[in-house]
Amino acid sequence: MIVLERASRWYGQVLGLNDVSCTIPAGITALLGENGAGKSTMIKVMTGQLKPSAGRVLVQGELPFANPRVFRKLGYCPEIENNYDQMTGQEFVTLMAHLAGLPSSTLKARVAESIETVGMTSAAGRKIGGYSKGMRQRIKVAQGIVHDPDVLVLDEPLNGLDPLGRRDISTLLHDLAGRGKCIVISSHILYEVEQLTRNMLLMAKGRLMAQGDIYQIRNLIDSHPHHITITTDQARSLAKHLLDLPYILSAKFNAQDSRLLEVETHAPDQFYAQFPNIVLEHGYNITHFDSPDNNLEAVFKYLVSG
Repeated sequence: MIVLERASRWYGQVLGLNDVSCTIPAGITALLGENGAGKSTMIKVMTGQLKPSAGRVLVQGELPFANPRVFRKLGYCPEIENNYDQMTGQEFVTLMAHLAGLPSSTLKARVAESIETVGMTSAAGRKIGGYSKGMRQRIKVAQGIVHDPDVLVLDEPLNGLDPLGRRDISTLLHDLAGRGKCIVISSHILYEVEQLTRNMLLMAKGRLMAQGDIYQIRNLIDSHPHHITITTDQARSLAKHLLDLPYILSAKFNAQDSRLLEVETHAPDQFYAQFPNIVLEHGYNITHFDSPDNNLEAVFKYLVSG
């Protein structure tokens, strides 16, 4: 639904986005990167706030910059706090619904529905200036979905939410994705989006470093061994059996805890598939099993440092 074709954006001598090409389909896509990686610039060219200095951006086949047709199909939840503090939540969402072009015949019902969807009905009559950070986040999401857009772009949407709020917004985003919406979530906190989606775009210094399924990308990183930690009272026996496997690079005992075995492999999928059989065959009692490399944090570090 969103296509970038060699898109670049510079601010004088500063390059904010550097020759980025990608296609973002329906479903949830995480836009990941540290602060200053280029995520905000990429969001601004996707939402039509900025025009690319080179290349082009298409949203559902149209150029988004200064294009009201795209704006009617696009929802945006910015990171910055720029709400109208003297407005109530209901007034704010109503204003944004008007600007999105909702007809008066359905506007009131849509405003009430979107506010209820984000769990803000009881606070809709209060002024935004008195809202907590989490309540502000919820009401921003409400204005982003009030016109039922096909494309929804959210910049750090989980920031400031308590665990219940994170669960509610995550459930909402999964529901929207299930209806065929294209959702882009920007974040620099990897664990926040790890439970939301496996599809990612990873930015660093204005460049697109990687894109696609997080686990497929992880499997392509052959130069970095995959580490697994296993705790068992039979660590020596287990180490012997694991070292017989051709894809195990090493099996080391932890100096502080002889029950803790640290394993390195260059074929994690094969290891994960075969390990349960080894445990069952030899009757090993495994009390802990973990991999620090099997998460987004590891992928991010490997790709950016490389």
